[in-house]
Amino acid sequence: MSAVSYELKHVCQQSGARYGVVTTPHGAFETPIFMPVGTQATVKTMTPEELKTIGAKIILGNTYHLWMRPGDAIVKKMGGLHRFMHWDRSILTDSGGFQIFSLAKPKDIEEEGVHFRSHIDGSKHFLTPEKSIAIQEALGSDIMMQLDECTPWPAEESYAKESLERTTRWLERAVKAWSQPHKQSLFGIVQGGTYAHLRIQSAKEITSFDLPGYGIGGLSVGEPAELMYAMLEAIMPYMPKDRPRYLMGVGSPDYLVEGSVRGVDMFDCVFPTRLGRNGTALTWDGRVVIRNAPHRESDMPLDPSCDCYVCQNYSRAYLHHLIRSGEILGLRLLSWHNLAFLMQLMEEIRQAIREDRLLSYRDEFFIRYRV
Repeated sequence: MSAVSYELKHVCQQSGARYGVVTTPHGAFETPIFMPVGTQATVKTMTPEELKTIGAKIILGNTYHLWMRPGDAIVKKMGGLHRFMHWDRSILTDSGGFQIFSLAKPKDIEEEGVHFRSHIDGSKHFLTPEKSIAIQEALGSDIMMQLDECTPWPAEESYAKESLERTTRWLERAVKAWSQPHKQSLFGIVQGGTYAHLRIQSAKEITSFDLPGYGIGGLSVGEPAELMYAMLEAIMPYMPKDRPRYLMGVGSPDYLVEGSVRGVDMFDCVFPTRLGRNGTALTWDGRVVIRNAPHRESDMPLDPSCDCYVCQNYSRAYLHHLIRSGEILGLRLLSWHNLAFLMQLMEEIRQAIREDRLLSYRDEFFIRYRV
């Protein structure tokens, strides 16, 4: 029996978007959902209790970073990632591949795995599909991701094909190494670059493995938005209707709306917290760069339409002061608001799906939200 299950509750008659529920050993969550990223066993500047107040049900941990520091053996000794970071809801861990491919050169990638040097001390390491699974099993996440080769953009068609076929072979090895399907679930990852026929080939190959869910990787890596949407539209007919679909590394509001319209169930990105740490807030009227001079004497909240803790208690003038002064509280409050904003956006998307009006909602959203 799989540790993770998905129940499709409703399909939007207007758009074909999906409303569903994913259940893991640490609770259930509704989809489509945005998952905050806790790279090093923490969502930057946020406590677990604060994440719960905004409605977070699942967060991410980063396999590469936790392997490098403090080490998967230490996390396991401390009782696993949930206990280590004081988070009793669901956790998904990535495979570590995305970070490693940014550190490696093409010559460092071979059939067995990937050679790379640690960004911390330059030490040499070798990651294989089996090693990635072993690290994630030690971390104890609810959902593990296979090691995949993340195709860059742009990429030659021959490279994208070679890369996706290697990813399929690596999934076969990951499945063989996966020792606790009743405790942790494994998702495969569709690759194929920005070539529709290769995306379809990958979707067919990856979904031929009977897994609890499937990721879609190698998108939002610099390609035009319309090209990303076209790749999603190409593969969705080949993605199982009874399994969750996870678009990896996507978190801007426009992408969340458009991805949901195209049948995506799960999203993640460092975008909202990184934006907050750089002094920018997400609002229903677009982005607000709070460090800019017009906000110096503004008594307005960040977003009058938002009921989060930050908008209920602090003015733009105060937040402007914190950011300009380099105060940590400013980074915390902007990150808090940005995450709360995306949680509210996803709830509105789910409601629109349930009421068969997601396309209408999208139109209303973009009239107000300026990318």
